[in-house]
Amino acid sequence: MIDKKFIEKEIIRVLKTCYDPEIPVDIYELGLIYEINVNDDSIAEIKMTLTSPACPVAESLPNEVKEKVEKLDQLDKVNIELVWEPQWNQQMMTEAARLELGLF
Repeated sequence: MIDKKFIEKEIIRVLKTCYDPEIPVDIYELGLIYEINVNDDSIAEIKMTLTSPACPVAESLPNEVKEKVEKLDQLDKVNIELVWEPQWNQQMMTEAARLELGLF
């Protein structure tokens, strides 16, 4: 039996190393990760979005996330689903991210 909670924490740790190059805050704190699920077959399903459909990293950022998370030994496969609903907005950022960007 795999420890899903541990793996999810490891995925979050990795996600915090991925940045939108235009914003100096990691994608997890930005609120771009909508869902993380790890199943019993060691497959991670990650739903994520971008700050906008016209985001300049629309092609590269999901691939970067997939490549980095796939390096975790506990996973056999990683699926990234890029979604646009709900539409991302600044309220989805963590308080720390909003403080970092001076949005208070």
